[in-house]
Amino acid sequence: MQQLKKSLVAALALILFNHSGALANPLVEQYLLNGKLAAGESALTKRLQNHPRDDQARFGLGLLQFLTTAETVSQSLYRHGLRTYSDTGFVLPFLSLPVVTNLESEKISYLQLRQIIEQLHKNLLRSEATLASITDEDVRLPLHFGMIQLDLSGDQKAGSEKSLWKVYAKLTRQTDIPLEKAQKFYIKFDRGDVHWLRGYCHLLASVCCIYLAYDSKEIFERTGHMFFTKVESPYDFLKNGKHLRLFGSGDVEIFDLIAFVHLVNCEVVDSQKMNEALTHLQAVVDESRESWKRIMAETDDDHEWLPNPKQTGVMANAKVTEAMVASWSEIMNESEKILKGELLIPFWRGAQTSRGINLRKLFLQPRKFDLVLWIQGTDAAPYLETGTVTKDARWTALRREFGGHFPGFALWFN
Repeated sequence: MQQLKKSLVAALALILFNHSGALANPLVEQYLLNGKLAAGESALTKRLQNHPRDDQARFGLGLLQFLTTAETVSQSLYRHGLRTYSDTGFVLPFLSLPVVTNLESEKISYLQLRQIIEQLHKNLLRSEATLASITDEDVRLPLHFGMIQLDLSGDQKAGSEKSLWKVYAKLTRQTDIPLEKAQKFYIKFDRGDVHWLRGYCHLLASVCCIYLAYDSKEIFERTGHMFFTKVESPYDFLKNGKHLRLFGSGDVEIFDLIAFVHLVNCEVVDSQKMNEALTHLQAVVDESRESWKRIMAETDDDHEWLPNPKQTGVMANAKVTEAMVASWSEIMNESEKILKGELLIPFWRGAQTSRGINLRKLFLQPRKFDLVLWIQGTDAAPYLETGTVTKDARWTALRREFGGHFPGFALWFN
């Protein structure tokens, strides 16, 4: 009888392990909570070598690689003294880090900045490739997400300040988030979230490709001191010289901002990168569509990251409705048609309402990009066509379902 019990227990464990692809506590969590991402990648890689069907480990590896990507680019930018402007009233869009500016930074060159972006692009593709190899329809990855630790400055010191909930609090300026609440921020990621994260990998990769497609050396050398503390440039006097007129309450020279706009006049150096960016953007639509297809089919309600209208999400006060999902689906449909060139973007000059910009052509046949001439309209001329133009009123109606919070929901929905 004792031997029979042992056999039943062993069989049950084997069934549970093979069916779910992993144990209740995923292997990746211990490395995420301790901030040991490199060690975690080694352990998960070894795990998959010995157990290639363990898709929970594969999901964990893909997420860990994504977080490693965020950690790596943050450390690189911190090491080179990215200016956060947290106390000057000047905020850099898309470059805000929840760490103070490193005043003991290394000097950065234009080539080094491009290398950082190239590495970011490479790392995003690595994470996406790992996630793309998941086949288990019922894969689950339960994590105490708020307690994950990231070393964004590279000082290799563990501590509560490196927890994701602290990072979130700094970025959103919500200093009243209690530790108890962060500890309870528990998410059970599922197959729909696999596609959500793949979509984000493609979205960020597209941004990298667009940057790498153009030569922005002049912008960097003449205005890079606005973004980094020490820039390799023939114009060192810009950083330490007298100011003519400051922007707001900060130490940013208003004529540097004007020069930045003037210098967004970049030649194409790698047209293939623009083609690749288009492919990534198309993949964003595909992954979003697949993600919501799976989310809407779910019947459970268990610590959902992205809930369907019948589920309760872990995000407080963020209710998803049927109308929101339907509107998001239509937004993806419109976006897909624009990317395919079937719909044109409205042109802001001239009287012809049936003429618009073919965005697909912009990616497939990139030219020198001059921001001022684009705003003025003449640089859009090579991409103008007569056809069906997407309507501003339609986009307004679709966004209306999200109330006044569309940007936040768009970032969450992906």
